[in-house]
Amino acid sequence: MKQTDCNQLCWRNDSLNEECGVFGIYDNDGLDCARITYYALYALQHRGQESCGIAVNDDGNIICHKDSGLVPDVFNDTVLKHLQGQIAVGHVRYATANAKHRENAQPLVSKYKKGSLTIAHNGALTNADEIRSRFEEEGAIFHTGNDAEIIAYVTAKERINSHSVEQAISNMMKIIRGAYSLVIMSPEKLIGVRDPYGIRPLCLGKLENSYIFASETCALDAIGAQFVREVEPGEIVVVSKDGVRSVRDNMTANKNICIFEYVYFARPDSEIEGVSVYESRKQMGRILAKEHPVEADLVFGVPDSGLCAAIGYSEESGIPYGYGLIKNRYIGRTFIQPDQSQRQKSVQIKLNVLANAVKGKRVVMVDDSIVRGTTIRNIVRMLKQAGALEVHVRISSPPFKWPCYFGTDVPSKTHLIACNLEMDEIARMIEADSLGYLSIEGLKDVLPGREGGFCHGCFDGIYPMDVPGESK
Repeated sequence: MKQTDCNQLCWRNDSLNEECGVFGIYDNDGLDCARITYYALYALQHRGQESCGIAVNDDGNIICHKDSGLVPDVFNDTVLKHLQGQIAVGHVRYATANAKHRENAQPLVSKYKKGSLTIAHNGALTNADEIRSRFEEEGAIFHTGNDAEIIAYVTAKERINSHSVEQAISNMMKIIRGAYSLVIMSPEKLIGVRDPYGIRPLCLGKLENSYIFASETCALDAIGAQFVREVEPGEIVVVSKDGVRSVRDNMTANKNICIFEYVYFARPDSEIEGVSVYESRKQMGRILAKEHPVEADLVFGVPDSGLCAAIGYSEESGIPYGYGLIKNRYIGRTFIQPDQSQRQKSVQIKLNVLANAVKGKRVVMVDDSIVRGTTIRNIVRMLKQAGALEVHVRISSPPFKWPCYFGTDVPSKTHLIACNLEMDEIARMIEADSLGYLSIEGLKDVLPGREGGFCHGCFDGIYPMDVPGESK
């Protein structure tokens, strides 16, 4: 796609976008679907900490419980016992700054002429505003600010003249654009859907004779399920009493999974499209060490997503690996805090310097990314106050210079430090003795044997599809 000038790009509402986790189970074994979904959402908690929910289907009767908060805060034993059914759908969610209200929690449960439709969505639609406006002009009333409701409206409309819900979903996929992994529950079916570019991950698993959809394989591991395969880009996988079947009307040869799944979002113990996230991040660190060597005494990562790359950097450079920062694991990621003042305060209580390890040493600190720069500057200051002689910052991804339109927390150009400052200016701003980013070429070399490509538009402005702001 055409590369657009940085200053012409705009971010919808100039706010953080969302990244979520989805899960679904179709029970053939008399399992406790709600409790299994609860454990799976616990494993996917890293993908969303704003809200969560579980909906179950009990012979066509949909019961849903969802709210703002973490999985253990929203659910307890009493709630789970109430959620009894043969099919379940779960969701964990990051919120945009303007969509952090309880009504935006998912799964989204809708009732229409043909029955009920329950949707859990990960991603973002690029033509959401256009579709929403068209429905509103026809008299539709929207109750949430999330794309799942738009998907529900389009699917319900297409269902009127379709012979099945999967046919309606197939038609819906020809209308919506953007990134989406969906788990959809109808009165009798559980359906997994992935957009034609496969930007967001979704896999199929099996527990005894029951079938499962999940954003990551770590959710399968958490419940003792077996990985079956990835849902292919553009594929609709339908699970019903008749078994499992695939609808491939919208499948293409395009494969462009978000590269940031490997850099940051996914858990290290997950495998995405047959590739270990842990090994990918270690390889990023190895290449980073080749591209940006430095003389130092200690290498460590910023917990948690910088740790694997730091190990790779250490292995390649020969500089000893150790701990330089200790994380308070009861504090959520600063990256998802919607308020700048909260973000700055949370850094001070989230991480503490291991002073005995860094005092009097030249250190290499590896992190996965720099978005605004304020967080990493505070960490560099803390390290130097603790006695580090030099702090060399290494980033296991290229600089963010472009917004993401597909559901990743990459904000507008106003907040992207690399879009406004040169490399040496960023180093001075974060008060580092040196700064090195992994190159785009190096990032692509991390997974040379993987079939298909990646979406790396946030690094180079080249997207796999047309996005808002680009000339058509």
